[in-house]
Amino acid sequence: MKNFTIATAAAAGLTAAVLGLAAPAIAAPSGANAQDTISSLEDQGNRVIVNRESSTPLSDASVVSVTRGPEIRQVVPNSTPNGDGTRSFSGQVIYVTVK
Repeated sequence: MKNFTIATAAAAGLTAAVLGLAAPAIAAPSGANAQDTISSLEDQGNRVIVNRESSTPLSDASVVSVTRGPEIRQVVPNSTPNGDGTRSFSGQVIYVTVK
């Protein structure tokens, strides 16, 4: 019985961890077409990956969803003798689904 309780608690904890790591959606600018949304996100220093649900040109397409991906980090060299580098935030991968 004790092993069953431990296994159940571990499974519940892992489920909560996986659900907690789900990427949050980002609100797309209202009234903008897909091309404007993509350009705006790129202007902010993000890498945009477009998932198309149709062959409509981006200037006529609408945005279905915008989701955050991993952060893009850049190593900035320090002036230390051992050559350590510091990591600094430089952008994010953004997935944009258009239709």
